[in-house]
Amino acid sequence: MSQLSPVLKQATPVLAARAEGVHVYDEEGRAHLDFTAGIGVTSTGHCHPRVVEAAQRQVATLVHGQYTTVMHRPLLTLTERLGEVLPEGLDSLFFVNSGSEAVEAAMRLARQATARPNIVVFQGSFHGRTIGAASLTTSAAKFRSGFGPLMPGVAIAPFPHAFHYGWDEATATEFALRELDQLLATVSAPADTAAFIVEPVLGEGGYVPANTAFMQGLRERADRHGILLIIDEVQTGFGRTGRFWGHDHFAVRPDIVVTAKGLASGFPLSAIAAPTELMEKAWPGSQGGTYGGNAVACAAAIATLDVIQDEKLVENSAARGAELISGLREVASRYAAGGTRRVGDVRGLGLMAGTEFVTAEGRP
Repeated sequence: MSQLSPVLKQATPVLAARAEGVHVYDEEGRAHLDFTAGIGVTSTGHCHPRVVEAAQRQVATLVHGQYTTVMHRPLLTLTERLGEVLPEGLDSLFFVNSGSEAVEAAMRLARQATARPNIVVFQGSFHGRTIGAASLTTSAAKFRSGFGPLMPGVAIAPFPHAFHYGWDEATATEFALRELDQLLATVSAPADTAAFIVEPVLGEGGYVPANTAFMQGLRERADRHGILLIIDEVQTGFGRTGRFWGHDHFAVRPDIVVTAKGLASGFPLSAIAAPTELMEKAWPGSQGGTYGGNAVACAAAIATLDVIQDEKLVENSAARGAELISGLREVASRYAAGGTRRVGDVRGLGLMAGTEFVTAEGRP
């Protein structure tokens, strides 16, 4: 008999039969509170009635309209609607299926548009598992190991992870930007550097927020050297951090935004957005795909935008996130001293909240 790959490991023993809102129900009818939100995917909760209705209606009319062959209304409507929430000037969109695929599309666009080979990533990042995306990922060796050599042209700079370094945020930020300047002087010359790619909050890297000084420091260096700033909003976008986009916390302008996960409340859909004059620099044939911009996923994404707006889910994310982080810090204060295990740090933005556990000696 065939079976799932034995390499796939489940975080829980739950066999899900149905889900609603923040709960997943197993086959015995027991409710489980889903703290993962499908790894940041179910931005409107599980099976929101408006998303379900939109998807059901679309399934009955057009499931697949391959968008380099024919066009369909859900894709055109979604493109228009995203223009209402995207950063000003990012008026051109390319749709694919997954976060990894969108990251690779952004990287390809950056290299073609600048005619430069190198990409600078930041320590602790997660950008995906496919070869190109895994080459940009530094959150854990397991995402990079065993199938090298990886894609060349990637340089890794520090992220201002204050707790990791044992510094305050200002010191960690100054260090990270100084090391980035050193990297540009010694490893990847600006004339060879196509883009910086950064998460506003490290996801798999430990829910570590960036900060305004760091993000604006990246923007300033990008402008000075003609480097593109790609902001990976796959996990941080669509309200997860208490703002619609994670980079909204830092008043920084991206050249390319990558979005996926919460975009369609659980349907596979991802996209990159860039100014038209930048997107036009992509080479002919470099953008396409069989399932990108699927009609049902687009219909679900439109309904997702409606629900987020009408139910004020971004504002709710900010309020519930502040409540959550406050509660986690109160719990952490009980374990500030004594015992062999302690809570070393509580951090996050909105509902991307992380608790880091350490030994009495401060080790992970």
